[in-house]
Amino acid sequence: MKLKLLLTVLTGLICYGVVQAQPSYLAPVFSQRVEPSAGVRRKAYEERINEVLVWSAHRTSADKLGNPDLASIAARLALGQDAQYCSKQLIDLMSKQNPGQKGTGPFWMFPVVEIAFLGRDLLSAEAKQSIRNAWHTNIQLRGDTENHWAMYHASLYLMSELYPNDPAESWYNGKSSQENLAESREYLLSWMDLTTSIGQGEFNVPNYIAEYAIPMAMLASWAKDPLIKKRGQMMLDWLYADLAQNTLLGIIHGPAARSDDMVVIEPSLAMASNFSWLMFGNAPPTKGYGGWLGMYACMAINYDVPEVIYKIAVDRKGDFLQEDLKRTRRRWRNSDVLTAPVYKTNYTRLDYAVGSYQGGLVDPIQTHGWDVTWAVPNPKGIHNTMFSMNPISSTDDLETCFTVLPDEMPQRVMLEGKPSYDFPGKLLGGSRFEQVYQNLDTIIALYNIPEGTRFPHINGFFSKDLSHFVVDSSGWIFAQGGNAYLAYKPLAGYTLEPISLEKSWLPGLPINLGDKRLYSPHLKNGTIIQVGSAKEFKDFDAFKQRIRELPLRVTLEPVPTVEMTTLRGNQIKCVFGKPPYLNAKPVDYSRWKLFEGPYLNAEKNSHVLTITYGNLKRVLDFNTVTITDN
Repeated sequence: MKLKLLLTVLTGLICYGVVQAQPSYLAPVFSQRVEPSAGVRRKAYEERINEVLVWSAHRTSADKLGNPDLASIAARLALGQDAQYCSKQLIDLMSKQNPGQKGTGPFWMFPVVEIAFLGRDLLSAEAKQSIRNAWHTNIQLRGDTENHWAMYHASLYLMSELYPNDPAESWYNGKSSQENLAESREYLLSWMDLTTSIGQGEFNVPNYIAEYAIPMAMLASWAKDPLIKKRGQMMLDWLYADLAQNTLLGIIHGPAARSDDMVVIEPSLAMASNFSWLMFGNAPPTKGYGGWLGMYACMAINYDVPEVIYKIAVDRKGDFLQEDLKRTRRRWRNSDVLTAPVYKTNYTRLDYAVGSYQGGLVDPIQTHGWDVTWAVPNPKGIHNTMFSMNPISSTDDLETCFTVLPDEMPQRVMLEGKPSYDFPGKLLGGSRFEQVYQNLDTIIALYNIPEGTRFPHINGFFSKDLSHFVVDSSGWIFAQGGNAYLAYKPLAGYTLEPISLEKSWLPGLPINLGDKRLYSPHLKNGTIIQVGSAKEFKDFDAFKQRIRELPLRVTLEPVPTVEMTTLRGNQIKCVFGKPPYLNAKPVDYSRWKLFEGPYLNAEKNSHVLTITYGNLKRVLDFNTVTITDN
């Protein structure tokens, strides 16, 4: 054990010199390749883990209070370095935590849990006692989102196992270790059961993958209960299989329950890129590895990516359609259902991907409803996406999903990390006045916006990186992104204008990024997008001519309606407020499975996921808590 620890430290110090010279996020070019050898894959994976740990351990940073960096302490302990320094800094940090101090809660809890377990044999007795004291004096707020609750309960569960017999008066919430253990276990099991039966609420999240992977990795690494430990590992498989099938050259794409203002226009900036890089080695990481990646890396050595998931992520053979079931955020008011189903579609080709959900209110603040993403060899700085949306700002929507008082909304949302919510030019957010239907690489998005709606217009996003941009007399807008040919049809009048980001919206960013916003102020509105691969056509002019020839009928009164034949020969009819029709038959969402496609398959309410690639198969059965490989 000591020899292994010594080798880890030496490797870390060696890698530190490499990292200092050229960390992976500074590499000018990133190349993808499929590695057939499991041993070589594992070695490369451990090298990436080490790179992140060494970078996290030796970076010099402090939070706004001037406290030591918890991520740095955790990384040093994971490397087996500087135990005396970590003990001293931790004691100092824990002494500055006061009862009820702002900032306590899940994002304080999980780093401290990691440090407590990583430092069991390294920290001084005084340092370990300072951690235990903090869990007595600091009030921990559970938060109000799915990721908050996962982190909160996983953290409390593990601390209760670490101190199994402590009385109620020694905990911040006045409950004994056994009571905290039982409550946290009950929530974790209920969340896993819900996710594996009707889908995750915060689905396909570009930045929140860390907030799910970290608590599941903590359980898989340190839970004493073998069933909870196994479930943690199985949920990691579940998360990474879902990530693998939602990426294009390692970059996440498609609809998301929660994204952010920059990721929607530059997808490679997502935290998911860091996880694709770390787990699969198939994408460049973001600058600084995105913060929480270091906290995950502290436990990453305990997990091995199954070959079947690795192959899904890196070894695509051709086009595939994946249809999945998810759910909306919990609704506390203005709704007859607690959560509503989300029907998520992704069509992925080698040159591009098209993804969507059916529209409506999923999450009022950070939803991204649909997009086209095209493949690029080096995605850094590239805005390789196209979409449209209704930038609604609604107190009613916020009150549906949050429990604070109406007069605190939306200002409170904007002060808590969602600065664009009440901004008419924003490109992030879903709308109950949007209805979307996707058939392979065709999107029809209809908008029927009532009078009096705040921001009753459509914003369409046109990237600075498009080529052959043409506003055609036919009403179509043509462009090329990478090897993808794009045809965008606005259904009502519009203007095209440069996107200018107000300083109050996204501080620190350049005012003009070079992109364009399509602005359409009409209440009855819509967007049609048809995509094709450059290799399907003689040239760009041939694509344009083919699109002009597609049968198309559009009416906006009394509600937006589109009837068209797609590039793939399918007949679609979409009427706002009614089910879409495909080849003269209504689309039946009731048949939707939890997962259905060539890679991931699961029946609704089954708690069983089958992951398949070629002759590889892994079955995650949460009913029996077993993993079966064939």
